[in-house]
Amino acid sequence: MSQSPQESTAFLHIVRVDIDPAYEQAFNRWYDEVHVPALLACPGWLSARRFISIEDGPKYAAIYDVAGDWAYDTPEFNAVKGFMEFTPHVRNFMRQRLRPVASS
Repeated sequence: MSQSPQESTAFLHIVRVDIDPAYEQAFNRWYDEVHVPALLACPGWLSARRFISIEDGPKYAAIYDVAGDWAYDTPEFNAVKGFMEFTPHVRNFMRQRLRPVASS
């Protein structure tokens, strides 16, 4: 059973990937010009930032502020999630979700 927006707590949704260098330029253009705007048009997807790793692990990271678990259950999100035509060229996919530490 999904939680309603009122019952769900906001969190960070982090995605990290490597991309085949032959597709890197096209992937970055698609991510910035198509994917991020499409995600931010979905209910509950509040902000997005992209980063390049300066240490070990996948090269690219995207950090999203998400209003709650319910944001995964919308038709809008289901229509735009994933790497589309770049899926075969993505490696080392990692996803992590972080909630704020509760204050005492």
